[in-house]
This record gives sequence, structure tokens and C-alpha cells, in this order.
Amino acid sequence: MKDKWISAKERWARKMAGQARPTARSTDRLPPGQREVKDFPVLDLGIKPRVPLNEWRLRIHGMVENPVELTWEDLNALPQFSDTSDFHCVTTWSRFDLAWEGVAFFTIAELVKPRAEASHVVFQSYDGYDTNVELDPCMDDDVLIATKVDGAPLPLEHGAPARMVIPKLYAWKSAKFLREIRFTDAHELGYWEKRGYSDTADPWIEDRFRSEQIPPGYATEW
Repeated sequence: MKDKWISAKERWARKMAGQARPTARSTDRLPPGQREVKDFPVLDLGIKPRVPLNEWRLRIHGMVENPVELTWEDLNALPQFSDTSDFHCVTTWSRFDLAWEGVAFFTIAELVKPRAEASHVVFQSYDGYDTNVELDPCMDDDVLIATKVDGAPLPLEHGAPARMVIPKLYAWKSAKFLREIRFTDAHELGYWEKRGYSDTADPWIEDRFRSEQIPPGYATEW
């Protein structure tokens, strides 16, 4: 874990100095089985919780040295980060060049200091959704808690007031309506993972499902 943490810090420093970009995952920008769209489709569990900003909280805990609970003001007082990335939905659409703003996940990790045994992160949402992600991809330099998209506050249908953005994984890993981040040393299945979706969710190898059977609710994946 120590070596990975040092490597992540070095990568982050190069990113912030404008000296590096994330490693390309494919010579073809569009992952296999995907089609590019110009709009931004809305997919969710059918619940869009309206949480007043003065009541919104983000709890970050689990296998960390410094668990915290952030208010909206606390989150926005952290160093702000912007990045443009592509967004790939398991339902076969991809949107290029979404401009996100918010707080880098790396900043969150530095704040709470994951313990050496932490290997996974569970993201939980105000609509009851959850998803699991290995810690390593979360430490990539384009991962963030987004509060804005394309220059405007994140709209409710896309997870306001704050959502995860993990560009190199299918979009169901980028939990909307973010409420809680929990670091753990164990693999846990989230909402769609329990229903047959892949744990690792790599678009460039069409890592959509754990089996060939398409689970119920395929069209409402995140």
C-alpha cells in the first residue's frame, strides 16, 4: 500500500503541474460495444432525493486514520479540481468530453488517510444505491467527487448535489447522490453487482456482467 500511495502522489503531482495525462486505455477512444451520443441520458433507480445543501452530509469512514463527516461548506472548502473525461454507460452509450468540477478523490484520500489494509471502497447514496470499487482505480488522477458539469451546478437528474466520477469504469460505479464513502479490506457486492453486474467494470474489455445472463433492470444501471 505504501508504494502505491507514493506512486499515486507522484502521478498526482505531475497532473497538477500539467506534465501528465492519464494513461490511454485503448488506441480507440470508444470502447467496444459502445456508441457515441451527444446528449446525456438519465438513468437511475427512479428516486431523485432532494437534499437541502444545509442538511447534506458526506460521511467518510471505515479503514482510515481520520474519519470525517463533511458539510457542503466543508467539501467546497477543500482544494477544487476540474477535469474533462469520457463517460461510458453499460447500456452501450458513451459521451465524450464531459467537463467535471469538484474535489479529487486523491484529496479525500489524503484527508482521511486509508490504512494499509484498505483495498476497496464502498460508495453509498441518498437514494439507497451502493456500489463497490477497488481502491487502486479510485486513486487515478481523473477520479473526483463532482459538484459541477459543463460549467454549471450538477443537476438533480445527474446526482446533485455531488456524485462520484470514475471515468475508466462503466458508469454504474460512479454513484449519484453521494452520501457515504467507506474504505474496507473486504470485497462487498453493491446494488447492481448483486444483480449480476461485473465487479471490475472495465469498458475496454466489455466487462459488463459476471455471466452472460443479462440481469433484470439492465436499462436502469446507475
